[in-house]
Amino acid sequence: MRRLHRNLRSTLATKRGLTILARDSLATFGVLGGSVQIYDVLTPKATYSPLVMAVLLGVLPITVGLTRAWPRDTLFRHLGQPDATIKITIGDLFNQDSHLVIGYTDTFDTDTTDPRVIHPRSIQAQFQQRYYPDSIALGRALTSTLSHITPQCDITKTHGNTNRYPIGSVAVLDVGNHLAFCLAYARMGHDLVARGTVDDIWNSLSALWDSIYTHAHREPVSIAVIGSELAKVDSLDRASLIRLIILSFIARTRTSVVTRQLTIVIHPNDSEKVDMLELAAFLATA
Repeated sequence: MRRLHRNLRSTLATKRGLTILARDSLATFGVLGGSVQIYDVLTPKATYSPLVMAVLLGVLPITVGLTRAWPRDTLFRHLGQPDATIKITIGDLFNQDSHLVIGYTDTFDTDTTDPRVIHPRSIQAQFQQRYYPDSIALGRALTSTLSHITPQCDITKTHGNTNRYPIGSVAVLDVGNHLAFCLAYARMGHDLVARGTVDDIWNSLSALWDSIYTHAHREPVSIAVIGSELAKVDSLDRASLIRLIILSFIARTRTSVVTRQLTIVIHPNDSEKVDMLELAAFLATA
């Protein structure tokens, strides 16, 4: 019911939804009306049932219009040259058969016992529950894969890790059949609040694509809407963050193929905050 309400609102209560509905309904009405007129010319004695005409010229055009204006839960855009596809879908990041991008702060904290450090609803917490329930082992794995980067020690940070890595640092972990690209795109404050900026996200994405290019062998990669909710990027809504990810990916892909398919996953709880019709229009022209 919630999904139906969301789709009805997007179709009937938005400018783009009403535009698509009206355009395609009128176009269908015109085609059907013209076909009836041609049939009249070819068959002068033709008779029509009022019910059939009502369905043909009334119900059918509106049905076509509603179908075309109805938001899709999954969108695709094939870039052509180079050969890469962008997919936007509503679902669970961890149900995707692909490599994963996991958002972290610059301290790469792993302590899930303190909700002030890692919120239990965060992608990071879910990732650790599924793949690294031992936070100490995860900490060692992160430190090992980041050994080529020299962190700065922040002795004023009283909870969690005190080593800070540059924004855009990527730790690549093996999680079975796939890789997890742990991306530092936000800063952990002394008040244990993660904060990111648009510049932080853009620069982090650039570093992420480089890492994926090196390690993923062009295999599919999935990413959540990083920067929403817990990272406190309040200047952009979810749709704008998705556009930012798309633009960054396309810009990098113009240089070389990073992955054959990038999937941007919108959590079902956030679906009402994203207009899929607007995203479809943006994706078609990006």
